[in-house]
Amino acid sequence: MVSTGAVPNLVFRQLRGQRSAGEFAAAVRRAAREIGEQVACDARYVGRVESGEIRCPNYAYERVFRHMFPGASLADLGFSARESVRGRAARVVSEPPPAAEPALPPPGSGAPPSPFPTPTLPSDIHEESDVLRRVFMTGGTATVASAYLGLGGASASAASVSLPVQRRVGEAEVSAVEKAVRDIRVLDDRHGADGLYRRAAQPLRAAYEMLDAGTTARRATSDRLHAGAGELAISVGWLAHDSGRFDDARSHYAEALATARLSGDAALEAHAFCNTSFLARDAGRPREAVRAAEAGQRAARTLGSPRLMALLALREAGGRAGLGDRTGCDRAIGRARAAFERGPAAADPEWMSFFREAELALLEAQCWSALGDWARAARHGRRAVALQDPHFTRNLALYRTQLTGDLARAGLADEAAATGHQVLDLLGRVQSSRIRAMLAGAARVLEGRDETAGVTCFLARHRESAPPPPSPHRAC
Repeated sequence: MVSTGAVPNLVFRQLRGQRSAGEFAAAVRRAAREIGEQVACDARYVGRVESGEIRCPNYAYERVFRHMFPGASLADLGFSARESVRGRAARVVSEPPPAAEPALPPPGSGAPPSPFPTPTLPSDIHEESDVLRRVFMTGGTATVASAYLGLGGASASAASVSLPVQRRVGEAEVSAVEKAVRDIRVLDDRHGADGLYRRAAQPLRAAYEMLDAGTTARRATSDRLHAGAGELAISVGWLAHDSGRFDDARSHYAEALATARLSGDAALEAHAFCNTSFLARDAGRPREAVRAAEAGQRAARTLGSPRLMALLALREAGGRAGLGDRTGCDRAIGRARAAFERGPAAADPEWMSFFREAELALLEAQCWSALGDWARAARHGRRAVALQDPHFTRNLALYRTQLTGDLARAGLADEAAATGHQVLDLLGRVQSSRIRAMLAGAARVLEGRDETAGVTCFLARHRESAPPPPSPHRAC
């Protein structure tokens, strides 16, 4: 039910003018697309704003409204100051927000999931931004938060972030956030995402609590905290992405993008768009993948990292491949190779340590696979496998899984089965729903072919390998 104390937003109603609520909502969505935002605005949302039910928009809507009405502050638009509504019970609403896209279909349904579903949140906070959703708030002051990252018995590595009430955040706290980011990446490289995601969300909440508390001593410390929290959001988003939680991944990537834009961090913005593009491609939204990759390239142009530009060009190529745009894909790959061949630079982001010649070959293979050129995809896939650094255990499994599928579709069933066995050998150490789903797709292709002894053995072992982990490789 709507709060009886709501004060109508007459200013916002005047800004709508003669347009209907539905027409104005459409204008809001168009404005959002112009600046690369994702908002689920409809006539109901406009009505809730005008009735005073929504006293302050989330960060994404704020950016859209400021784009529509340049120079206007929140007060000029009839909203309350954000500080006056954060964490309080004044935001009472009657129903969940409209979904931006169809809900995520169940695994194995065959329907391409959307990368931008709107998660269901408690009704008293759903119009808050994803940034604030993970903040522990008590009347606007920071509470004690302590978060630990680990993988149970798989690793002794741990990162901790803590913040006593009203303590000024300094070097120790910011360093802990940065260490959490590095630890997540190392553990993901070794073990995959499935066992890490829930644990990794804990330091993320603590990082955003510190950020929201606004108690950093110096501007440099504040900048590092913003960057660290944003990178942590992307890392947690990637764990969600790789473990098949696309809606959670979208939320975390949007969280990082909001942080980047609020702090004016072009490097973080480019990273957030890079991962958003990747997610959109995996979720069957190739046009969105292209737009996000292009936005990332715009953000990265002044950063002085050719390798980052190469990766973003490959993200664009993946989206264009999904659209069936062979020419556009080939051109984007050409730009990526030219940028990659300029070599590493001092400005290359730390998170790009995985982006080597092997990853370049893998992403090219995925492009040709999406275009149905299985033989060409397999050639690039073989190169990726040959070049891959054994330190990246998850990628060893990923690259071989991609190759298994391309070989199967190219009609090279025995080679596909042999490569599939190598993947199964690794899945006891790597927990990745995405890799398992890809391997299951390859197995389905092989099931439709004339089965040799090698293929029959692989398919039998694959069926037995569904969680719990696969049995050791046995002779066939």
